[in-house]
Amino acid sequence: MDYVSALLPPAVMAVLFISVIRVIVKTQGGANKAKEDAAVDAALARAEGATPAPRPEA
Repeated sequence: MDYVSALLPPAVMAVLFISVIRVIVKTQGGANKAKEDAAVDAALARAEGATPAPRPEA
């Protein structure tokens, strides 16, 4: 029975990893894609606006 206890943790981790990947793939796109894209665009615009313009050297 040692082989069962040795194989159980990797098998459980594999199942959880596959589940996470499936959730990530399923949530790509869909109805919320436009809203997510708009949020990212707004965050990028804020980040670009917060950086100061480089000074010209004299």
